[in-house]
Amino acid sequence: MSEAHEPTPTGSARRRPAAGRPTPVSTYRLQLGADLTLDDAAALVPYLADLGVTHVYLSPVLRAAPGSTHGYDVVDHDEVSPVLGGREALDRLRAAATARGLGLILDIVPNHMAVPTPAWHNRALWSVLAHGPESAYAAWFDVDWSAGDGALLMPVLGDRIGAVLGRGEVTLDRMVVPGLEDGGEVDVLRYYDHVFPVRAGTSALPLAELLDRQHYRLAYWRVADEELNYRRFFDVGTLAAVRVEDAEVFDATHALVLELVHDGTLDGLRIDHPDGLADPTGYLARLAEQSGGAWVAVEKILAGDEELPPDWATVGTTGYESLWRLQSTFTDPAGTATLGAVMHRVAGDSPDALPHVIERAKREIVDGALYAEVHRLTELAAGICRDDLRLRDHTWRALEDCLVELLVAFDRYRAYVVPGEEVHRDSVDAMLAAAEVARSRLAEERWATMDVLVDLLLGREAGSAGQTRGARRDELVVRFQQTCGAVMAKGVEDTAFYRWTHEVGLCEVGGEPGRFAVSPDEMHAWAARAQWQTPVGMTTLSTHDTKRGEDTRARLGVLSELPDEWAELVERLRDATAGYRTALLDGRTENLLWQTLAGTWSDDGPIAVERLHEYLTKAMREAKSRTRWTAPDEAYESAVLGVAERAVEDPRVALLLEGWLARASTGVRAATLGTKLAQLTLPGVADVYQGTEVPALTLVDPDNRRPVDHVALSERLERLDAGAGPRDLADEKLLVTSRALRVRRDRPNVFVGAQAGYVPLAASTGHLFGFARTEAGSPEVITLTTRLAIGLERLGGWAGHTVALPEGAWVDVLSDRPVQGGVQPIAPLLDRLPVALLVRTEA
Repeated sequence: MSEAHEPTPTGSARRRPAAGRPTPVSTYRLQLGADLTLDDAAALVPYLADLGVTHVYLSPVLRAAPGSTHGYDVVDHDEVSPVLGGREALDRLRAAATARGLGLILDIVPNHMAVPTPAWHNRALWSVLAHGPESAYAAWFDVDWSAGDGALLMPVLGDRIGAVLGRGEVTLDRMVVPGLEDGGEVDVLRYYDHVFPVRAGTSALPLAELLDRQHYRLAYWRVADEELNYRRFFDVGTLAAVRVEDAEVFDATHALVLELVHDGTLDGLRIDHPDGLADPTGYLARLAEQSGGAWVAVEKILAGDEELPPDWATVGTTGYESLWRLQSTFTDPAGTATLGAVMHRVAGDSPDALPHVIERAKREIVDGALYAEVHRLTELAAGICRDDLRLRDHTWRALEDCLVELLVAFDRYRAYVVPGEEVHRDSVDAMLAAAEVARSRLAEERWATMDVLVDLLLGREAGSAGQTRGARRDELVVRFQQTCGAVMAKGVEDTAFYRWTHEVGLCEVGGEPGRFAVSPDEMHAWAARAQWQTPVGMTTLSTHDTKRGEDTRARLGVLSELPDEWAELVERLRDATAGYRTALLDGRTENLLWQTLAGTWSDDGPIAVERLHEYLTKAMREAKSRTRWTAPDEAYESAVLGVAERAVEDPRVALLLEGWLARASTGVRAATLGTKLAQLTLPGVADVYQGTEVPALTLVDPDNRRPVDHVALSERLERLDAGAGPRDLADEKLLVTSRALRVRRDRPNVFVGAQAGYVPLAASTGHLFGFARTEAGSPEVITLTTRLAIGLERLGGWAGHTVALPEGAWVDVLSDRPVQGGVQPIAPLLDRLPVALLVRTEA
């Protein structure tokens, strides 16, 4: 066995909380809301403690926009949401958690605030609308006051302003605005549910002139993509970016959260979307300093083999890089060709077309939803060139062309360039690689402009001698990186991944569907690297943002183990539905439909039609091929949903999918339990998303935020703890989850300690994925999982295959059986379950 690495200042020590600060061992994610308040969470503490987690991981708790179902649309950083029970309820939750030895982790949102309806719910924004650049809160929001004639664009109208005025839909009124200091009536403008302040001294003007004199411009909602002059969250105009790079803004927006850290209410933080910040490096450094080095994880997508920037003061990410690799480790590479052929036959996409699909999707986003952002970048670059004689001949159009191609070619969420600081080699390489791809798509006469643009974006000297810095140059560097993240998120995750149907379970947040499968050796190498680089970052299989729950993806992964059977099933499904499968149903959506049914069909039958309708509607609109959120094609959508509804009610379809369910059951069981046990014991802090301790066949939000019956889960766990054997897959998954979490809780140093380690186990077959977790080089816990169980079944099972276990005496905590170390046959170890969790004993 290899020795576990000792932490050093340049290794894992940098990725740990400060001395004396708590480190979670495992977390349980709760999605709070009106139907799951902080007091409701407190009532769950006994169950969560019994389950074995060490920390309750809360979705955002600050006051959010009216009717918020998720909490990421914050309107007040100084108040715990009254809908959730307020500060008193949070204190009660903390007391309940402390009494059972649990801590709290909180998800916070530094990047943006809500633009609510009415606007007065966000007092800071209301002030900016009322007073413009003179507002005390003007520095909070990332507004370009030089654009839009110095007025903040408010694209809320359902029609063009002339038509709205002609119908008398905007009116002047007086009201008491909640939260204003004087508390008296004030003049306001109303547009249906929208309410806006009236600039002082303008209320007596004719309405058209009054509107023209405000610090904001009421506009048709379609104007936003072309003329929006405030930075937003991706393309969501109702989420306005906040400038936390300003120290005063940081202090004002983090005061309560930091108070909760310092008084012991919170043990750590999860940071939402740091890539959207102007200076994530500086933000995380300030947060580390002011939190006293608390455990802080970031929601960060690392593209491909990209690694976390070494100068980010964080323990690591929330785990998307572990999610897709683990999912792909339990995917059979032998299935790629046949599933690709099915996709080509049904959807028309060839298996090698993913890069083209991504490029086209990103280009559509850059030219459409994010045009305002690209226009702003072009204005900055053109202004720099206009003011420098040596750069003056690089035209606005040339710069726009180069920016568009660079954004389309850039393959990650950020380049991590900080104005005035040395650029990391990886960032330079990423920028140059993207520029090379972009250059190949441009006319040769644009190449010189591309060279200038790359120099500007890397903070290099460009133009006159010595010119490297300046307000506009720095802003260009920062805004380009902020736009890269938006293009990746909207172009890849929220467009291309809804179009690509090779195996849809691989099209996950942060996923790499182009890789299809990952070998056990690759997974082991990644895990060993994670143990060294981010030993207390998070691992996960499901989050509130994943496009499918882990159990849905596990079922979809089995398609790769039965590719010929799946191809035949698709043909039979098409034959069965031919009589009502309208020509309006396009091939991509059809292929998505069949896989969605396979991923969500259970012994109880299909998911509810309402859930399927909601998911397919979102999937079609995100794909943006025939319909979209901004321009729904009702005839197309109705036709697709009609086919889906008739299919799930068709007894012929039911018979086919029930047959598939029976044929795939061995693979589903092994993948469901194997991915879960591996995730819970890999290097990092293991997260369990609410309800996924048993199979949860969920789809994208809001489907994955439906209420969880924790009472039933608690009763199920009590029965298992009383000695009852597992009766079904739900029992088995709960057994695996609870025992793994309890082992983590009881042996924390093996998993998150300074001398924790990871060692792969040698086996005579690739169908076993196993590893040991070590402490100071000594193996203490062993994970054994079955990969690709259907292929194993075809080969006659484990037969004479063996695994080399570390020497010593062990007990399988899933079956309560003793096991001896050394080279052991696999079959007796996995005869009851397709997984085993061995813990060293004293005997």
